[in-house]
Amino acid sequence: MFSLDNREKHLLLTVARQALIAAVETGMSPESFPSSTNTLECAGVFVTLRRRGRLRGCIGQLGSKEPAVEIVAYAARSAALHDPRFAAVERHELAEIEIELSILSPPAEIAPEAIEVGKHGLIVSLEGRRGLLLPQVAAEYSWQALRFLEETCVKAGLERNAWKNPQTQILGFTAHVFSESEILSESEMGKLGPAKSGYSSST
Repeated sequence: MFSLDNREKHLLLTVARQALIAAVETGMSPESFPSSTNTLECAGVFVTLRRRGRLRGCIGQLGSKEPAVEIVAYAARSAALHDPRFAAVERHELAEIEIELSILSPPAEIAPEAIEVGKHGLIVSLEGRRGLLLPQVAAEYSWQALRFLEETCVKAGLERNAWKNPQTQILGFTAHVFSESEILSESEMGKLGPAKSGYSSST
């Protein structure tokens, strides 16, 4: 899995914030991105939005050959407008939303006994159904590996013990997980509201 330094994380978070604001204010994607991010590649991205610490949207994309910056922008826009669990994010919420990015490694087959909570995310697939849970989900809910595997089956719309089916594919992946509060400075965090932000929906 490729590595990311803080500068690259900062740039990807900036792109995600640009895309979030553009989506809420115009329904569109940013017209351009920082040129220094164009060469970053990854196996997948998930953008998680939290408002006052509570989930407000989470959308991701796997297996794309597009640059990471474009996947981040797409996922941020989708998390704001198209997560079916939530209404679309409104402008007055922007200043209270924190963005978390999960940059994924390529998934590979993993044995149930090899799953490490907090390290591995999971993808379970069977008969055209697929469920994915990020590594931080198991840690957040204090699940053991077996419970994590069962919940991934449920996410796929399968029975909890579907992972025992020989036809079930179980894939594991790791992720770089980082948020605005971890990477951005205090002064930058104070400028995230749309009226005060230095981010423009057209840049």
